Amino acid sequence: MMRHDEATPSVSPLPERRWSLSECITLACLLEVTVPKPGNVHRAADFEELTFLDFVVSAVITGQALSQAGTAGVGKAIRDAVYRTHAWVGRNTNLGIVLLVGPLAAVPDGEPLHTGIRKVLEGLTPHDAHYVYEAIRAAGSRSLGRAARWDVYDQAPDNLLDAMRLAAGDDLIARQYVTDFAVIFQHGVPWLLEGLGRGWTLSHAIIHTHLRLLAAYPDSLILRKCGRRVAEEVSQRASRVLESGLPGDESYERELAELDFYLRCDGQRRNPGTTADLIAATLFVLLRENQLAGPWR
Repeated sequence: MMRHDEATPSVSPLPERRWSLSECITLACLLEVTVPKPGNVHRAADFEELTFLDFVVSAVITGQALSQAGTAGVGKAIRDAVYRTHAWVGRNTNLGIVLLVGPLAAVPDGEPLHTGIRKVLEGLTPHDAHYVYEAIRAAGSRSLGRAARWDVYDQAPDNLLDAMRLAAGDDLIARQYVTDFAVIFQHGVPWLLEGLGRGWTLSHAIIHTHLRLLAAYPDSLILRKCGRRVAEEVSQRASRVLESGLPGDESYERELAELDFYLRCDGQRRNPGTTADLIAATLFVLLRENQLAGPWR
């Protein structure tokens, strides 16, 4: 037995302190769901039929499945993530995340994500489209909405981007496929880094970025569930929080709490789930490009 006066054995450092692909995916999902973003499930707030632990289990599954996107193909990795999540959790917790992170995870290691994503998207095959449609149906979601052409419950098009273009007007996730993930790279990533550069905690930086995204882009999930008027009202309320001050200010924290309360009313129908998916993808980019190394306090 070690005596109290004996030195603790030192741990040899790894040659390079960098997360693996699977770790980046899993950790992005865990960080997103842990932080108390307004209106979302987090470690101190469950929904009636969707819990924090559901998302933790889903994060582990997502990391393993999507880490195969570069070899098995984007569509198959997305389909496998959704199927395995349903097998273990029994509900849709991560469809938006896997649709966003799947193509990003397929960018070859060492290639900048903001340039590599276009090659991945342009290289999607009819098989990828088929698997993605299968995943959306399996998740029980109408993520691309009901459409007269290439509806998700019909046969998939040969080019998945054609369907995403039709849905891009009302669906932020579809829009990323046809804009080379512009919201992530032009807003999510720089906004989160800006918050960290101000000396904010990771939690404060994530919440503030979440608010900025929600203010700039009406949430697609709220739009589908509640209509455009409510989605735009939520964006306006997020703007009011941002205008009230900065993280830590009494006025900011009060407005943030009021927004959270509003979003959780009406049976969580005003859950800004798409914005949370964008946060997860933003975190993945930062982790994958080693701009978010931790430890975090």
